Amino acid sequence: MSDSQPQKFTIVGGGLGGALMAVYLGQAGYDVEVYEMRPDMRGGNVPGGRSINLALSHRGIVALQRVGLAEDILKTAVPMRGRMIHETNATLTFQRYGKDDTHVIYSVSRGGLNVLLLEAAGRLPNVKLFFNKKCTNVRLDTGVVELLDMKTNEKSTVDGGIVVSADGAFSAVRRPMLKLDRFDYRQDYLKHGFKELVIPPDSQGSFQMAPNALHIWPRKSFMMIALPNEDGSYTCTLFWPFDGPHSFDALQTKEDVARYFQEHFPDAVPLMPTLTEDYFTNPSSSLCTVRCGPWYYRDKVVLLGDAAHAVVPFYGQGMNASFEDVLVLCECIEQYKPDWEKAFRTYYHTRKEHVDILADLAISNFIEMRDHTGSKMFRLKKKTEKLLSQLLPFWYMPLYTMTTHTRMPYGDAIKRAKHQKRVVTMTAITTLVIVVGTILRSLLT
Repeated sequence: MSDSQPQKFTIVGGGLGGALMAVYLGQAGYDVEVYEMRPDMRGGNVPGGRSINLALSHRGIVALQRVGLAEDILKTAVPMRGRMIHETNATLTFQRYGKDDTHVIYSVSRGGLNVLLLEAAGRLPNVKLFFNKKCTNVRLDTGVVELLDMKTNEKSTVDGGIVVSADGAFSAVRRPMLKLDRFDYRQDYLKHGFKELVIPPDSQGSFQMAPNALHIWPRKSFMMIALPNEDGSYTCTLFWPFDGPHSFDALQTKEDVARYFQEHFPDAVPLMPTLTEDYFTNPSSSLCTVRCGPWYYRDKVVLLGDAAHAVVPFYGQGMNASFEDVLVLCECIEQYKPDWEKAFRTYYHTRKEHVDILADLAISNFIEMRDHTGSKMFRLKKKTEKLLSQLLPFWYMPLYTMTTHTRMPYGDAIKRAKHQKRVVTMTAITTLVIVVGTILRSLLT
């Protein structure tokens, strides 16, 4: 480490993005301190009930490969080759993600992944991990971090050096930035929230449904999904409105829950022996999109992951985008050090446009998943996309493939998808005109 580098980086938040950032910076030779408000998950304190299983895909895998962790993490992941659609009459329809089994995403446990990342960070001699330490404020001009011990209520401060905010959608580090001139901030809640349930393995420890699929019960204004776990269980997540006829508020008793699930998710009920207990034990949590900027303050503070751009989980890119943040930020640090402000500014301008587009994609995909995945027109559209990608592999690529199985920036993927759609539409119209014209000429001669 050169003399021009800072003495340390202080990472606020030891979740997925913060832990991966600690590994990157630690491997690069920086002194790193991580402050996390929760207990040390490596001791078995893995929170449950509100995690939403994660879909690891290409962007996240590349970021993990750069620090040598992808192979270990994929050992505990379950590959998912497509969506399994569950109709109310128990009919199943499998919709493959890509043209073959090379296009898969991986179901990973949020808690398990977090533990693996913390263990990797903790093995580095220049990385120190502190738990039960809640950030209450950051003094932007000096980089001093104010902390509260969650066990003793003791207050303390640390000289942060460079402060990396990885403390989530409701970031304490970001809070003082809201008072800065020309700092933009916006948050938007969905009317829907989520609740986590479980489908356990069978008596033999095996999966009770097809394991290599993301299972979806689309019901128009609401849905349930299930992602497989390594132990043969499934983490199920309800995405329902908070109030109204098909909502969390509508079910007040165990009898309500049992009756409602039997009506709308009949094939899942026999697989969920603790359904009513889980429903009332596990919390109903909100879904929020956060847009803000700029993501840095001079050469002192920089935001990443949900602290910079929280998105709803329906495109399966939240974690992957956060990991890609880490990758891009560290590339900018390496390129521009010791001009830290230039590094942060370049990182922000490289990422901002594209993650804002991701936020819109995530919301639109929620509508697609709950309203359209069970329709014949949707299945026809997907079959057409796959056919075009097979016939014209060097020109046509479905939007989902671009965003999930490549590192093409999200905005560039949208532009290419729109261009492809225009060309396909014009070609179809031209072909139709030629066919109709040929038929008319033959009738008139």
